[in-house]
Amino acid sequence: MVAIFLGLAFLAGFLLANQNPINSDLSRIVRSPFLAASISFLVGTLFLGVLSWGISGDLWPSKTFISNQPMWIWLGGLLGGIYLTSNVVLFPKLGAMQTVILPILGQILMGTIIDTFGWFKANVIPLTELRFIGLVILTLGVICAVILPSKLNNNELILNDTPKNNVKLLWQIWAIIAGAVSAIQQAINGHLGTLLNNPQQAAFISFFTGFILITVFSLILERRLPKLSELKTTTVWNWFGGILGGSFVLATVLTVPKIGAGLTITMSLIGSIIGSMLVQQFGWWRSARSSISFIQIIGVIIMSVGVMIIKFL
Repeated sequence: MVAIFLGLAFLAGFLLANQNPINSDLSRIVRSPFLAASISFLVGTLFLGVLSWGISGDLWPSKTFISNQPMWIWLGGLLGGIYLTSNVVLFPKLGAMQTVILPILGQILMGTIIDTFGWFKANVIPLTELRFIGLVILTLGVICAVILPSKLNNNELILNDTPKNNVKLLWQIWAIIAGAVSAIQQAINGHLGTLLNNPQQAAFISFFTGFILITVFSLILERRLPKLSELKTTTVWNWFGGILGGSFVLATVLTVPKIGAGLTITMSLIGSIIGSMLVQQFGWWRSARSSISFIQIIGVIIMSVGVMIIKFL
């Protein structure tokens, strides 16, 4: 039974790695990362709504439940919107590998802080010397997988038309912050799912909240809706991003109570790493294609060792 949930967490990370290029291509079509994020959230909300209604017959918790919970328990959707929109913006700037690997660093760092101090009702896990060593090893892996290839080749991992170094550094920093936001989202959604005892409903609430917030923000910023002529140029898979994102949220809500937050994050991160490598290698979803270098493989191996030390030892 444990192996099933381990595989589910791995699959969730793999799907998330494929969501990034799909939403990025949709962003190109509708000429706005925010409109693309709104569409993705709409599709994901409908997907999770149908799933929740079909399984449990419920979409919303009771008024009593809502009034008795702290405000932060409902922030998962907002944080998910920030994370998704960041990925859409970052993918054409940083490429498949960096868009996944740098947020992984943010996820691990924030996850360690959450575990150490017991934020968001998480179980307290002290920061031992061994876990600190794991963080150092993870950082070295990120350097090998992301920074060294750019320095050795004197260009970007994916794109030939790269921004200036200082601008590029800002995008990389934001990618790490986005990963930290994702870790907070997973902790909040996992706790919400436990309180509701209904993972489908928790995932739906998170996605619905994110859809409302990102759509309002998008309309304020863009002051328009996607044109019908633009939507007609999409392919079927351009609409899959929301389903993949919804599946990721649902999978994490399902697996956290069964195998714990540590194993869930670990397996989903490994799935994301492998998924991003395949996206880069084969140019899936109309993304830029670039062969994976040996130093990147070494970096991913080092990162995996660091993740294992942090989450298992």
